[in-house]
Amino acid sequence: MTTVSTQNTPTGATTDTAAPLVELADVGKRYGNIIALREVTMTVDAGKVTCVLGDNGAGKSTLIKIIAGLHQHTDGTLRVGGEETTFTSPRQALDAGIATVYQDLAVVPLMPVWRNFFLGSELTTGFGPFKRLDVARMKETTKAELADMGIDLRDVDQPIGTLSGGERQCVAIARAVHFGAKVLILDEPTAALGVKQSGVVLRYILQAKERGLGVVFITHNPHHAYPVGDRFLLLKRGRSIGYYEKKDILLGDLTAQMAGGAELEELTHELEQLGGHTSQMQQVQAGMAESQARPRA
Repeated sequence: MTTVSTQNTPTGATTDTAAPLVELADVGKRYGNIIALREVTMTVDAGKVTCVLGDNGAGKSTLIKIIAGLHQHTDGTLRVGGEETTFTSPRQALDAGIATVYQDLAVVPLMPVWRNFFLGSELTTGFGPFKRLDVARMKETTKAELADMGIDLRDVDQPIGTLSGGERQCVAIARAVHFGAKVLILDEPTAALGVKQSGVVLRYILQAKERGLGVVFITHNPHHAYPVGDRFLLLKRGRSIGYYEKKDILLGDLTAQMAGGAELEELTHELEQLGGHTSQMQQVQAGMAESQARPRA
């Protein structure tokens, strides 16, 4: 396993002596006799994207929930801003600047974009019985924040359900940034998107990175992770099987490790054998067709 250095610092983000935004050291999670996660070490720095890769059941969701405050780790150490921490609720994690964007996005499809942007944190004007929603300010803020992230919507009054999947993801990212997130956790943001929409989301991940956020990008697709990632944590069956700086691993090696080198070779061999049998069957079928087409004496 490669040891990741935390000395490399993105421009305008951190100094060499700055504590990591989030640091996990040999973190694990047990449910009685069931071990869901063990010995996971990872660092999240400002202005860097840490990609967590693994197939279903690898432990990605458990890791997210520990950092986001939904679950408490049972082993190892979690540090936030250099201080050892155990979150007891998602609110504590949010107050510490850790925002999580889940796949379902927690949006109300029939509500306009601006209402979803401020959902649960609405701005008001007036006092007492005259207090009311400050609609104009919320619309203006929503449009400005989306524009800062490079998202140009014609009308923030349109229902968010009319946006594409990639655009909804980007609104959720901009919302987290606006409300003071220092660490942004993205749970499989490209899983249900097409190629073009995935590209849109990846571009906004880079936008968040350039604004100095520490991004944790959870995915099972190395082709999405590699272009935007600075570090890569590979999980398999709840354990870390590799933790690399981008300069230390190529995309092909990353893909091979995810698939499992020996398993991938075995699958390739089986497919080649299947291809050979298919070719033989095609020859037999072609011969039978030729025989049937030949005129009888």
